[in-house]
Amino acid sequence: MEITDIFTIPLFRNFTQKMQEEVLERLDYKINHYPKGNVIIRQGEVCNYLHLLLEGKLHVDVIDVSGNEVRVETIRAPRSFATPHIFSEKNFFPATFTVVEDVALLRATKESVFSLMTGIPLFLRNFLCVSTNCNKCTMTRLRVLTFRSIRTRFIYYLFDHIKEGSNFVVLEHNQAQLAEYFGVTRPALAKEIHKLINEGYISLSKDSVKIIDKQALSNML
Repeated sequence: MEITDIFTIPLFRNFTQKMQEEVLERLDYKINHYPKGNVIIRQGEVCNYLHLLLEGKLHVDVIDVSGNEVRVETIRAPRSFATPHIFSEKNFFPATFTVVEDVALLRATKESVFSLMTGIPLFLRNFLCVSTNCNKCTMTRLRVLTFRSIRTRFIYYLFDHIKEGSNFVVLEHNQAQLAEYFGVTRPALAKEIHKLINEGYISLSKDSVKIIDKQALSNML
């Protein structure tokens, strides 16, 4: 991956050619490479850099209050990650990041990132948007994982994604992605979805779910 490919991620969305040149000139960064199996960041370590995944894939795991390791997500290049934590008061990584496919990782210093924020207002705007979305997604994912059964995780997902006044949920993930999101196997998830269909609670089309009995599903949570 070329360094200029960072301009395809939301953090640098709608940058002009001049802005891109300014980023490359002012950003103080290093690119490191890590092979499969390496733990590159551990939960609780201090976050002093902006992290941009240029190549590869990472597993993201957290240790819950009971000491259990929980898979939060799998992230794929290109994208930024742990973005909100670089400037937070307690700037600790909330998770452990392990290499699944060989990784190229760009780390940019906090000082140079702050310099970009003051010099390029669009970068500050994008940073705030990415940080807000990151926090929202993390909280939703952690909430999903508090439900013990596959059924309740799926039902919570439906209610979290349904639009007000509608009985339809447009699926943002396919079943394989949903299974990974819930931390379960795809066959187990498919079996539970079919049970909900057969019991008359939902119906399923190619990319959406119709909720037939909203109250009954709500009572299961």
